[in-house]
Amino acid sequence: MVKAYPDLERGESASETHRKHIPTRVFKQAVKLTKQMAAITDALDGINPLNAGKRRDEVLALLKKFFPGMEDFEKQVKKYRREIKQLEADKTALEQRAETAEAKAEANAKTSLTKQIHEAQLQVNYNELRKFVDALPDDIKRQAQQQQSQKSQNQTR
Repeated sequence: MVKAYPDLERGESASETHRKHIPTRVFKQAVKLTKQMAAITDALDGINPLNAGKRRDEVLALLKKFFPGMEDFEKQVKKYRREIKQLEADKTALEQRAETAEAKAEANAKTSLTKQIHEAQLQVNYNELRKFVDALPDDIKRQAQQQQSQKSQNQTR
């Protein structure tokens, strides 16, 4: 099994989670009862005036098998009802956390897109200013640089 599925991991142990784990036989019993219920429903749907007696006997036989299993299943589920409620609460909390994380991710994506648009606009503005400065004559650029350097020296003093 490990060779065929190397990424497969076992669940957390009950000692770590402090939960009472629900045995797989309970789930298997639920599947069996569901199949029995489907068979009973099919038998009831197939009843008509011509075969009512025969179908009634079939349904009664199926119900005789179904009810004891259903009662046993109800007893077992009562034992695990608290764990089931806790699991449902955990599921709800996880769904809310996922929705919150999804909303944050969506907001971040919008913010990121807005930021990218602003950065692109700044880049366009910079390129236009760069072209303007490059188009200026060299002697005017030198004079402006000298004035700027003198101004910055005066401010640092």
